[in-house]
Amino acid sequence: MTDTPGIVVTGASGRMGRMLIQTISDSNRARLTGAVERKGHAWIGLDVGSAMGGAPLGVMVTDDPLEAIASAQAVIDFTAPAATVEFATLTAQARVVHVIGTTGFAEGDLARLKAAARHAVIVRAGNMSLGVNLLTQLTKQVAAALDEDFDIEIVEAHHNQKVDAPSGTALMLGQAAADGRGVSLDAVSDRGRDGMTGKRTRGHIGFSAIRGGDIVGEHDVIFAAPGERITLRHIATDRAVFARGALKAALWGQGRGPGEYDMLDVLGLTQG
Repeated sequence: MTDTPGIVVTGASGRMGRMLIQTISDSNRARLTGAVERKGHAWIGLDVGSAMGGAPLGVMVTDDPLEAIASAQAVIDFTAPAATVEFATLTAQARVVHVIGTTGFAEGDLARLKAAARHAVIVRAGNMSLGVNLLTQLTKQVAAALDEDFDIEIVEAHHNQKVDAPSGTALMLGQAAADGRGVSLDAVSDRGRDGMTGKRTRGHIGFSAIRGGDIVGEHDVIFAAPGERITLRHIATDRAVFARGALKAALWGQGRGPGEYDMLDVLGLTQG
């Protein structure tokens, strides 16, 4: 019996699912023990490695998350809000680490995740790359240093298959900017400009979303004042950066007490 944690990947056939499976399989610090897909998916019953077009990995794709999670130490989940909330109920029951890269949650979804975190470790982040989390900290610091003469705009770009906007990362950056200024993001968020919107409201934080092609992820935080402009930027060119971050989170969560954590905790960047 190996001491390396067994990890289940949900949404195994998706972009991130495939990357996570490859990353875990290549790691000597974890084992792939489960691959979950929705009922009726063509991959059900197939070896996940073969389904991906490679060598067999000895893990069959299942539509029974309960069975897969029961024998694992962690679940890495980049799916959809409704599915993630259901998985959280199972990870809480099994007391396994649940790493969540899903975005687009409603308030009710977040309440259910909070309840699940009373029983198990949940690591949830809009973005799991080291660079983006450093960018988050920088955004908070710059926003705290500059007054409302500097307008804040967050511009994000992703591939044409992404279903939510603004991205979870953009919202994370917006929250960091709002925290830096000591305001509520809900009170100052400015989205979806179209038509005769009137002039920009002083102190608001604007969001713009671009969707096209196979863009992995690009985020700019712009601080613009008369006569000068500061731009903080992160560009992801390979989805592997998110998979490596998610695996790091799954390993970090082993042996920790139940609760809600994020990548700042995992990376030791939380400011106390």
